[in-house]
Amino acid sequence: MMTLGDIVKRYRADNEISMDEFSKRCSLSKGYISMLENNINPRNNKPIAPTLPSIKKIANGMNTDVDTLLKMLDNNQEINLKEEQLITNIYPIELKRFPLLGEIACGVPKFANEDRESYVMAGTDIDADFCLKAKGDSMVNARIQDGDIVFIKQQDIVENGEIAAVVVNNDSEATLKRFYYYKEKAMMILRAENPQYEDQIYTEEELNQVHILGKAVAFQSDVI
Repeated sequence: MMTLGDIVKRYRADNEISMDEFSKRCSLSKGYISMLENNINPRNNKPIAPTLPSIKKIANGMNTDVDTLLKMLDNNQEINLKEEQLITNIYPIELKRFPLLGEIACGVPKFANEDRESYVMAGTDIDADFCLKAKGDSMVNARIQDGDIVFIKQQDIVENGEIAAVVVNNDSEATLKRFYYYKEKAMMILRAENPQYEDQIYTEEELNQVHILGKAVAFQSDVI
């Protein structure tokens, strides 16, 4: 007879299944599977007492039924019979590193230093090449606050109305704004998401001093 963790560990070994793959099959966290296999709860340093819903998920992951799994358990295996409130809308997030290239002004343009030794960890579902730290309050109506991390997809062209990271004044200043370009008028407008700020308008020769770093595709805020 074995503990639930022993059963899981043997099943994974016999079927050559990684802990990460097994956790996905069971819809349980990798950390929980690890605690089961080690049979220790780090919160109180006591043996794990799995709940019936967790045992059912593990049975499903092993392609068996709960009764069969329970019969395999050591009689000393403690089971938590309290009702468990399952949280079904939280999923594990795979992370990757995004280079943090410094600050970008949400207000009057300012110098954006390239600090390529800094990185931000975020979900792999974010299709971006780098990120910048927002500074100022001109984009608050787009929910981008001072200090937020803004993820940028590097590209030379964006559609009208998209939020873009734009370098102005011959690469010495950068800003984050909604972008509008009117070819027939040879005019570009950078528009804030805060009525306290006026449009930044560039025309004719001034356009030569402007280029797009990329499109803002996501942002990350602190919870306050």
